[in-house]
Amino acid sequence: MIQEIGPARLDNHYAPLEAVPQDTALFFRDGQVLARFDEKNDTLVFPRREDFPGSAQAEYMFSIGNERFFLLFGADSVPKGFSYFTMSQARSLKRRENRNVFAVHTGFHLWKWYAASRFCGACGAETLFDRKERAKRCPQCGNVIYPRINPAVIVGVKNGDRLLLTRYKTGYAHNALVAGFTEIGETLEETVKREVMEEVGLQVKNIQYYKSQPWGVACDILMGFYCDVDGSDQIRRDDSELKSAEWVQREEIVLQPTDDSLTNEMMKMFKEGKQ
Repeated sequence: MIQEIGPARLDNHYAPLEAVPQDTALFFRDGQVLARFDEKNDTLVFPRREDFPGSAQAEYMFSIGNERFFLLFGADSVPKGFSYFTMSQARSLKRRENRNVFAVHTGFHLWKWYAASRFCGACGAETLFDRKERAKRCPQCGNVIYPRINPAVIVGVKNGDRLLLTRYKTGYAHNALVAGFTEIGETLEETVKREVMEEVGLQVKNIQYYKSQPWGVACDILMGFYCDVDGSDQIRRDDSELKSAEWVQREEIVLQPTDDSLTNEMMKMFKEGKQ
């Protein structure tokens, strides 16, 4: 999955560090990241702090292994050889360096949060970077804003040797599982039951947690669950969200084209008889 970057490890401990010329600089604009694809080494490459000689601000985000990643604000020029990639394009360019794709997704998460927290939601004043923790602080009313993380579930609904596969009405075109965000006042298990009922009209039982995954492109923490259909297995699809929903035999499951997602791993586990 996208967070599997071993043997390197993510260190997301906040520190008010100053960037040096060789530090990696992630720069986003209109939801796209500045990068280049290195065909010789078969990997995605990001600019360094030294590639931006102007007055752009660099905010420390995290480290992966010995590499420090900074988020760049206010760059007024594009370094030679670099161009903008969407998150989907960046993910599709992943070859050897899964760590770079994970880094850009995590950086995108922080970029979206910084962009959304420029002003205080309580009084409207412009916020400042906190230097003790990863937060934005309002100098007028003292409001403290922390990075937003959206909890969501991925649900593998089982029916004997069949798994419920869906396809979204718009957007991602490949096989998926029932998914949705946790609402106010819900437990994760209640989210599983509600989302399955809303999307395909089924009741479920034997809900079991499988694994989680950060998914920075949507600012999510995804939590995977398997469960069994309870009672009738007649699908009543929500046509406003899905264009297909069907029971598929293990051996007939078609996986997604990449192995980045928790959804794909859950489908693969069932296909191979491990769930």
